[in-house]
Amino acid sequence: MPRRRLTLVRLAHDVVFVVMTAATLVVLYAGLTGARGPWLSVALALIITEIVVFVSFGMRCPLAILAVQYGAENGHAFEVVLSPRVSRAAFLTVDTIGAVGLTLLAARWTGLFG
Repeated sequence: MPRRRLTLVRLAHDVVFVVMTAATLVVLYAGLTGARGPWLSVALALIITEIVVFVSFGMRCPLAILAVQYGAENGHAFEVVLSPRVSRAAFLTVDTIGAVGLTLLAARWTGLFG
């Protein structure tokens, strides 16, 4: 049973990663083009929620913490689709893209850009 739960945690983590990557790309697109709409609001809400969750859990993913409870080594919760090495690179890349997107969006909203 713990093995099955670990697989479900990892699968949930992969789904969250895909959704958050899509939200990040929406923010980047809006930052680059000035596009607005309901998807931007959803994307921003998701990103803000993710930031709050990470800060609340001491900058650790709560799904990784849960994965350790179910037997994952080193707290890895992302090995269903991506290997740990590829996952770390993907997270760094998505975080960087998100920071650029949020910066561009803030610059647009404050009138510094576009």
